[in-house]
Amino acid sequence: MIKYFNEMSQGNKILVGMILGFIVGLILNLFVSDPFIKNVVLIDNVFYLGGTLFIRLMKMLVVPLVFFSIAVGVASISDVKKIGTIGGRTIFIYILTTIVAVTIALFIGSLIQPGAGLNLTYTGQTSNITANQTITDTIVNIIPENPFASLANGDMLSVIIFALLIGIILAKLKSELPVVESFFTQGNKIMMEMTNIVMKFAPIGVFCLMGKTFGGLGLDGLLPLGKYIICVLIGLAIQAFMVYPSLMILFTRLNPIRFFKRFYMVMLFAFSSSTSNATIPLNLEKLEEMGVSRDVSSFTIPLGATINMDGTAIMQGVAVMFAAQAYGMDLGTTALLTVVITAVMASIGTAGVPSVGLVTLTMVFNSVGLPVEAIGMIFGIDHILDMFRTAVNITGDAICTIIVSFKNKSLDVNIFNGKKQPDIQEHVKFPEL
Repeated sequence: MIKYFNEMSQGNKILVGMILGFIVGLILNLFVSDPFIKNVVLIDNVFYLGGTLFIRLMKMLVVPLVFFSIAVGVASISDVKKIGTIGGRTIFIYILTTIVAVTIALFIGSLIQPGAGLNLTYTGQTSNITANQTITDTIVNIIPENPFASLANGDMLSVIIFALLIGIILAKLKSELPVVESFFTQGNKIMMEMTNIVMKFAPIGVFCLMGKTFGGLGLDGLLPLGKYIICVLIGLAIQAFMVYPSLMILFTRLNPIRFFKRFYMVMLFAFSSSTSNATIPLNLEKLEEMGVSRDVSSFTIPLGATINMDGTAIMQGVAVMFAAQAYGMDLGTTALLTVVITAVMASIGTAGVPSVGLVTLTMVFNSVGLPVEAIGMIFGIDHILDMFRTAVNITGDAICTIIVSFKNKSLDVNIFNGKKQPDIQEHVKFPEL
């Protein structure tokens, strides 16, 4: 049994930890009446210690991971000036779709209210409360007076801005600053490896967090969790089958149904693999078959796999509403605007490691003062939702590429409409799903 567990993927291990924690929590809630064993020994000590230590490890990662990954991510886009309008249009559309994604998620979360009824309590202190700030204050506070103080205090918007500026400067002066560039690149590798190490403790952490939560809530916690899943899936469906096709029609007048008929195999592979990076060659090949020039797609698709994380943005938006409702916290307009800005900026430098969307979710929670402990409830099911998110992410990359290619006259419309066959020298074979 132990050998079989060790051979599981990390996502499946986390899922097992969630299920076991849920079962143990229900058993404690329904069948254990001794308050000493139930509350003092297990819920308030064993589960609390295991869950809290894991959350502290997650918090430890956030600031340095975001700082290094965003700086390195922006620095890697050093050829945007060379590409000119292609780079500008691509980044604009990617940011636009991410803003739309987060906004949709916040709206769905406020409409369905997945966290309502949990009535969780939080006795700790949150790092940033923006609900009572004006929009002007939020914009002013984005610029750090002391970037090192922002790093120390975890003021995430300020940290992101500082990292973005460093990344831009590194991109401009890369040849003159090889030591500094190497420092940030290696720092980013260290933080990604540290994230991998911390994630190894995720099954235990999720088990303890789920046991503590359902040991107190019992079956009452199932409905909110189900509503959370539904909210995320609805948001992803709207983004994939309404927002993206609308943008394609608006900017190109092409038929999105024709696109999906030819692209669904790439979506299925992304769904099964849960990784945007592994889907890049298949995405490039399918777009070339649709008439997109490789001169455009070879830039936009890898860039999209780095900075276009609409699916993750939707998950984070719904998670914010879930946590706020679960803890009875009323987020004002300014706080919601902060969530949009933070989620969009975080997507620029999201590291390519498993479950990193949940690590950056810690950053989003911190930016509006939400308890990070709420992530424990959704951590276990994230592996399943990640499959849907990845399919949405790569679909957004492809449609944005078609739009940019069309605007730069690098798309053969006759090939896209099936009136002409593409001239492709080499084909990438789809792996078996």
